[in-house]
Amino acid sequence: MKKFNPILIACLIPAASTAATLDIETPKTITSEKIVYNVKTETIQTSGETEIVNQTGQRMTLTDSYLSQNGKSLSGDDIKLWLGDHVYVESDNVVHEGDKTIAYKAMFTACDDCDAYGDAWEIRASKIIHNMDEHMLLFFNPVLWTYNVPVFWLPFYEMPDPSVKYKTGFLMPDFGSTNKMGTQINVPFYVNFSDTHDLTFTTSYLTQENPLFQIEHRLNLDHSEYRTHGAFTHNRLGENRWYIFNNDVIELGEYTRATVFLERASDKTFMQKYGFYDDQPYLDSGAKIEVFGQSSYVVADAHIFQELRRSTGIYASPSGNILPNIRGTYQTAPIFKETYLVFDADMLGISGDGTSSQRLIGDARIVSPWTLWGGNRITASLSARYDIYNFNNTEMVDTSEFSGFKDRFLPSGYVEWGLPLFKTTTNWTQIIEPKARMTIMRKTDEEQFALNNDSSGAFLSDTTLFSDNRFAGLDLWENGTYADYGIRYSAFNTKGKMFELFLGQTYDFYDRADTNPNSGFNNGASDYVGRISYNNTKWLSITSRFRLNEENLSLRHLETSAYLWKSKNFLNIGHIWSQNLDENTTGEDINEIKAGIGLQITERWSIRFNAVYNATFDRFQRHTGGIFYTHPCYYLSLQYRLDNTNKYDYVGNTTFQFKFGMTINGQRY
Repeated sequence: MKKFNPILIACLIPAASTAATLDIETPKTITSEKIVYNVKTETIQTSGETEIVNQTGQRMTLTDSYLSQNGKSLSGDDIKLWLGDHVYVESDNVVHEGDKTIAYKAMFTACDDCDAYGDAWEIRASKIIHNMDEHMLLFFNPVLWTYNVPVFWLPFYEMPDPSVKYKTGFLMPDFGSTNKMGTQINVPFYVNFSDTHDLTFTTSYLTQENPLFQIEHRLNLDHSEYRTHGAFTHNRLGENRWYIFNNDVIELGEYTRATVFLERASDKTFMQKYGFYDDQPYLDSGAKIEVFGQSSYVVADAHIFQELRRSTGIYASPSGNILPNIRGTYQTAPIFKETYLVFDADMLGISGDGTSSQRLIGDARIVSPWTLWGGNRITASLSARYDIYNFNNTEMVDTSEFSGFKDRFLPSGYVEWGLPLFKTTTNWTQIIEPKARMTIMRKTDEEQFALNNDSSGAFLSDTTLFSDNRFAGLDLWENGTYADYGIRYSAFNTKGKMFELFLGQTYDFYDRADTNPNSGFNNGASDYVGRISYNNTKWLSITSRFRLNEENLSLRHLETSAYLWKSKNFLNIGHIWSQNLDENTTGEDINEIKAGIGLQITERWSIRFNAVYNATFDRFQRHTGGIFYTHPCYYLSLQYRLDNTNKYDYVGNTTFQFKFGMTINGQRY
């Protein structure tokens, strides 16, 4: 059916042609199979498919068109105003007024030919206005249709056209529901200040709780970036509950960088109750300055902590705030063959609950690696470390409080030997490497005098063997001579498959100070530690770390992670089991399983599921899941989260969330 539409296409020059293209003076362009210009009536007729491009770059396509004198009116079939590769407005009546193109009884879609059985979505409106200067689309009485089925109606809707990357305005809302706070509707409002500066403000309406307000701010400058996000609510109990996170990174020069970070919440459970919690044990606020050199590094940082865990009264982690911590290291160039010097310095201050301590450490060592006959590798090292502490009402290991200075001197040295033995066949390379290290250290009668500074304890594993310090932190220190030894076998082939097996042990020549029996250390020979791993780079990666009783080889600790994948399908499993040997605690054995699965059911439908299962207490700690649909023109998801945590005023609940949005030229709305 022929359609008549007035449109302003000005300044057409007289011409007559059967060529495919007619260039317009302003410039504008008309492209068609045949173009005929009538000199007497000053009109243009085209035959077949026609394309018209105006001065602003706006493109229109139609069939068998007719342009009147001075381009004041236009008629044709299948008129489409194109705004992107797959984005167009179709109308029976299109009018051009200044910088606006108005389409009456129009249809807008970004799904041109996205499905064989019809457009995935389209918006039908009584009127659509395209403001070319502001690059905005205005819809009057729009109705969203999906596959020719009406979904919902709005009196008015406004959105940027596909040429706009950032635009201030409302974003697509999403919906959620919990069994504690009712239905939640999130309405985000996006504010664009520039291409490098924006924020999103979200108002969340809850049917059984007062509104929640969220904000996320982003700013990028030439040599810095700033990120802030937070939330606030005044709940029905009259409480102000909130959190704020901030992270700023500032490049101060080619070799200097500063970081300012803030993590704070009104209480221990707000983030968990409102879904912002991600298993953080504490919140960390402070600042850091880093200075880089070719062979040196210095960092100064300060930390103020907010504990989120339930207090157990057991000293399992450092307490107090760190003000400040300054660390520096410098490594010289080789002074002889491959021999080099390393200098370290560390200054730490900890304060909290009426106590404080300051620590200053200086350490110097020489390291000399050698490769000798037969492939033997020898590394020798000598080290001297001196510690000075200033304590103020600090609890010591005998539970007494002490104020004053203490110091200690720690000379040490080690010799490490390794012999990699290679065997290569056509496809595989195998390596067997026995390795041993003897560490000689000053033996003192002093206990580890500070009860709780930067060290959380000792735990023997394959990663702590052959290291300079087998304990966590610097306050705990080795006391006496010990030896590490083990053997590693590895094999890899030309197709990327790799297998590794390691088994090792440590031996203390002196009786140790009291150590947690769960650590794996003993007087004399320790437990055995090892790892086994396999990776074929195609569909499987698995690693397992373990600890075996030194006397009867019974299992004491096991942690395993496995990842299986094929195309977009995956399965990951993590398991940790650890035996509790401490008779002074009531803790059970640790037995926890983590699992995640993702299945691509079709090209567009997928499901994902994650769970944390506490096998010790035979219950799920948490599990989440959802179904997702990703279409070239839109996306939707339905997800849930079940949290069984019970802490203070927070009792775990089930949360559901529904999201829907449109995709236009790869951008989500």
